[in-house]
Amino acid sequence: MRAIDVFHEGREHVICVWQVDDVLVDPGPESTSDTLLDALGDEEPRALLLTHIHFDHAGAAGALVRRWPDLEVWVHERGARHLADPTRLVASAKRLYGDEFDRLWGEVVPIPEKNLRVLHGGESQDGWAVAYTPGHASHHVSYRHADSGWVFAGDTAGVRMPPGELLLAPTPPPDFDLAAWRSSIDTIAAWEPQALAITHFGDFRDVTEHLERLREALARWSELAARTDGDGYAAALRAEFAAKLDDDAAASFAQAMPPEDQWLGIDRYLQGLRRAGAGG
Repeated sequence: MRAIDVFHEGREHVICVWQVDDVLVDPGPESTSDTLLDALGDEEPRALLLTHIHFDHAGAAGALVRRWPDLEVWVHERGARHLADPTRLVASAKRLYGDEFDRLWGEVVPIPEKNLRVLHGGESQDGWAVAYTPGHASHHVSYRHADSGWVFAGDTAGVRMPPGELLLAPTPPPDFDLAAWRSSIDTIAAWEPQALAITHFGDFRDVTEHLERLREALARWSELAARTDGDGYAAALRAEFAAKLDDDAAASFAQAMPPEDQWLGIDRYLQGLRRAGAGG
């Protein structure tokens, strides 16, 4: 197992690309692809295993396929069409990021359908098991490496910077689903991982404790979101960063999980529950 820090915007411990033999799990954004390629040297990957299609995890996929035309890209069925034609996805993101989009994420290149291995969850192939693990994103999957027992969980296992004191769940819109996330934690726990490998950032062996802390974080911060607004929630997150992390780690955490984005996902979810209740 090799953790490749691609130094997003020049900062360490923000985005980790995992190399497992000739497989890359979540290649990061295209804006950091030069760093990834330098780390790989002459090694050519056989496949990209995407946990989900958010740009910080999967933005470089198309550019890497352009470089290596035989590269296989694994992705959940709900995300596959956005890789084949990212037009709508990019247009939506550019409305959010504006002129910062290119600097943050780089070029988003369409992936030919012939390169896509479309997943549903439940597969076991080429030494990897696949589980559908929504909650952070409706198209999120996690992977268990058969030989090592390591689980590559993308954002479903949260954000946790070295040395690991602070663990939080990233909850940007539009797909946050608290009930689904709790179920996904059960799915990951049932795999009995030897380690959890996450994108933001690193690997952690205290699996049972980690997953229990994640449950507690989801409950605590969802409850806070229900009784505050976006500004109050962002301020509470920044206070948490300051209390538990040094300045560099706090900056990395905030870059991986922007405080201003997190309340929006939970509020959207809670509003949906209220509408469903009113309709019932």
